Amino acid sequence: MTGTQQEISYIVREPREKNVELAAKLFSMKQAYCSRRFHRQMPGYRMSPLQGLPNLATMFEVGGIWTKDESSRLQLNSFKVLGGSFALYRYLQKQLGILGEDTPFAYLASDEVKEKVGNLIFASATDGNHGRGIAWAAKRLGFKCVIYVHSETSVRRIDAIKSNGAKVVIVDGNYDDAVRQVAIDAEKNGWTIISDTSWDNYTEIPTWIMQGYLTLLAEAQEQFSGVGIVKPTHLFIQAGVGALAASVIGFYHALFGQDAPKCIVVEPDKAPCIYESALANDGKPHTVTGALDTIMAGLACGDPSPIAWEILNENADAFIIVPDYIAAKGMRMYATPLNGDPFIISGESGAVTLGAFASIMQYPELKELKDALGLDKDSQVLFINTEGNTDPVHFRQIIWEGANPVPKQHWINI
Repeated sequence: MTGTQQEISYIVREPREKNVELAAKLFSMKQAYCSRRFHRQMPGYRMSPLQGLPNLATMFEVGGIWTKDESSRLQLNSFKVLGGSFALYRYLQKQLGILGEDTPFAYLASDEVKEKVGNLIFASATDGNHGRGIAWAAKRLGFKCVIYVHSETSVRRIDAIKSNGAKVVIVDGNYDDAVRQVAIDAEKNGWTIISDTSWDNYTEIPTWIMQGYLTLLAEAQEQFSGVGIVKPTHLFIQAGVGALAASVIGFYHALFGQDAPKCIVVEPDKAPCIYESALANDGKPHTVTGALDTIMAGLACGDPSPIAWEILNENADAFIIVPDYIAAKGMRMYATPLNGDPFIISGESGAVTLGAFASIMQYPELKELKDALGLDKDSQVLFINTEGNTDPVHFRQIIWEGANPVPKQHWINI
């Protein structure tokens, strides 16, 4: 089923027997525990909170609304460090010939390891959060780092990367141009690329990054268990190249198989590479071009990660694209909660899923989509707030000044 409600377009796939073989191979609970054991050793590690919003759930007539809040992760305002640090861990293990073992973080940061592996320089392209996470991890392990950003990346995000010791190179164009340029320069200079998107003959490191994200999912399942919930019924997960979405959806299909939660992928309408791939319906990832000019900087990607797309194509239940005002609305909902619900700081890419969900529940024109997704009084809905206030100026423009407002025709009275 496909549809459009003015600016919101969606694809809902018919119920089917899913192929969970690759998900089970890459994203098992065993792999999740491995990732979490590593992250627990990192300086400053703490489990991020799973926030319940019971009053908002009552308002929208669902059983529960839950947000895994990654804005507090290692004081870096984002979940991204989980993937980047785990990829560095695995890469160093491979260089040392001990891949697959549990290796202490302190050992990897030791002079002994530097003597064995040499003066490695890690490189990556980013819209902000991934590069900051790579820089943070490389600095703590004692290695140099070069991060490429595109020309529209905000000064605040660039400064955050530099504050963690990385050299920043600015590339004309968009995120995908930065990805291509760092690949060229890394080959020329002998750098090691730590990218969350895959391409031909480059899948191992992106897979490690996706596996690093499993830490937050293992935590979430433990936290759900603590409140007597076996699993969420619905996952709303944002996508750029698709790495996080594939990790989340892959994990739940590895864990629950055909009984996995219903999985909904949300993207900006100005960077809809996953949606367009689903719309083509030929099993292949498809690139979108152009400026990718969306306020959701972390999702402004035109090239899907092929390995992530393989997981999403097999296991996602729905694909939705939304305009920027939906993300801004989600930010304001988190920042001005109903009385008794927690206050959550969320950036544009972190809040878009809540904004999309609220639109589905509020707009009569989207009732067909709501019914197709089975959102009702028994639903336990999980969101991941992937980032906090990563760009304070733009955050204030949205929360204080009302930038990217909801069009008046969509105002609702509840």
